[in-house]
Amino acid sequence: MAAARDVHVTLDSAGTGDWHVGKPPYGPMQEAALARGYDLSTLRARQVSVADFEAFDLIIAMDGQNVQDLRRLQHGQGGAASRLFTDFAPQTGADHVPDPYFTRDFEGALDLIEEAAQGLLDQLS
Repeated sequence: MAAARDVHVTLDSAGTGDWHVGKPPYGPMQEAALARGYDLSTLRARQVSVADFEAFDLIIAMDGQNVQDLRRLQHGQGGAASRLFTDFAPQTGADHVPDPYFTRDFEGALDLIEEAAQGLLDQLS
């Protein structure tokens, strides 16, 4: 049996657009996350920058348009890879994480995020 290995991960959150910069996460999403033990109250939106591609090894996007936007921002400069978050949860059959602001399915979004996060952790370890 292989020994467990410690994996140290640094996380940050940013959007490809600038329309929410400085604002906290949407209130109903914060409530749904808090009910699962995730406190998002100190988060404030920021926009992805070119420097992020050097600061991080991997940049994860919630949908295909975000992947395209990230790759356009990076424009072949090297650095972090951009991947779709649902790539880490193929068992779900999902090709993106639906925006709960529009779908109002906060629980479904959290379920998918948790599955993809577990898949990512499994791959890292």
